[in-house]
Amino acid sequence: MNLESIHSVYFIGIGGVGMSAVANYFKSNGKNVAGYDKVSTDITKSLQEIGVHLHFEDSIDLIPSEFKQKENMIVVYTPAIPKNNSELCYFLENDFNVLKRSEILGEITKNTICLAVAGTHGKTTTSTILGHILKEAGVNATSFLGGISENYNSNLILGGNEISVVEADEFDRSFLKLSPNIGCITSIDADHLDIYGNHFELEKSFKKFATKISDTIIVRNGLPINGLTYGINENSDFDAKNLKIIDGTYIFDIQTPTEYFKDIKINLPGKHNVLNTVAALAMANSFGVPLPVIAKALLTFRGIKRRFSYKIKTDNLVLIDDYAHHPTEINAVVDSVKEMYPSKKILGVFQPHLYSRTKDFITNFAVSLSQFDELILLDIYPARELPIEGVSSAWLLSKITIEKKQISSKKKLAENILQSKAKIIVMIGAGDIGELVDEIKNNLSVES
Repeated sequence: MNLESIHSVYFIGIGGVGMSAVANYFKSNGKNVAGYDKVSTDITKSLQEIGVHLHFEDSIDLIPSEFKQKENMIVVYTPAIPKNNSELCYFLENDFNVLKRSEILGEITKNTICLAVAGTHGKTTTSTILGHILKEAGVNATSFLGGISENYNSNLILGGNEISVVEADEFDRSFLKLSPNIGCITSIDADHLDIYGNHFELEKSFKKFATKISDTIIVRNGLPINGLTYGINENSDFDAKNLKIIDGTYIFDIQTPTEYFKDIKINLPGKHNVLNTVAALAMANSFGVPLPVIAKALLTFRGIKRRFSYKIKTDNLVLIDDYAHHPTEINAVVDSVKEMYPSKKILGVFQPHLYSRTKDFITNFAVSLSQFDELILLDIYPARELPIEGVSSAWLLSKITIEKKQISSKKKLAENILQSKAKIIVMIGAGDIGELVDEIKNNLSVES
């Protein structure tokens, strides 16, 4: 495909964090861009602000007329869109050039030096740190991110067309469309079993992804894939040593295959973020960025929205917002909170994401969520799924072992949170709970 000849790009499901980054890329490169999503969000508003024409009803009539001409036009859709979506059906039935997001991302990056970060957890943070390091190092890379960077207030770090950083998503085997030069695998925990069926098939897909990496592969120490390893005090090829916390900042030394560098500092909470930082450091260093330059760049990295984001941080009250939606991610958040606030009561507010994920990991979710002192559950966010009989937040609640637990509607959430005596409140989930956080913040601020 010759992307230079494309004049117009239409996106179905444009509001997704990965889709919107690609839409932003095409708009920034002078293409005519429009799209559909079912709800208006901060992401869709940011696209409208740069001139992207959007609508929020699945209607063929609302597609602008210039996007109904096949010539020099492509349609990009997310596999999270239902197959009976009328706009998607229209474009398919009329033989438009229709591509999944993963396919168009593969086209954009195939002639670049591509640095790709894969993994069931950690890929968004790792790829965003990597994109920031390269930007600060003066490398003219374009980075497609799976989260909104606090440094750039965007999921796209725009650069040239010769070097790219991508978050390589395992959902729907999307990452197999990429051809990375340098690749990283952070984790292969069971997830997306609605797609893969079992953990073995998921692992097989990651191993296939590893074969597509042409130059350097970097893997979390202990994963069943050959490559340069990274870890904390594990005799890895890239090994963090002498880890300590001083005034909320992690400080560590790094041993690489060729050198030793002292006192790298990061202002992100949790050992999982030390691992993410070491992974990004290993990729940047393998690309050729010197360790002193990497260390300097890390000092200015401010994190990612909805990744342990402080919405309120006072001596009397803390409100944290996080995207965690898998038991392993919830464990990482709880560990970080308890590390930062070891003697304070913690209220967790969780919105389960997908019926299938809740069903597949019900026991692990119960164990993870029982680590909070108090818990409020919202109803399951269905996303792309229809309900599964017997799978509900009430079922999950019944398996949670702490005494102070309840289910809340979104409408009564602020009221229920205010009734808690906990001074540390953690709101977690990948659904629309993120849209409720500012309302909760405002209510808490008024009360305090």
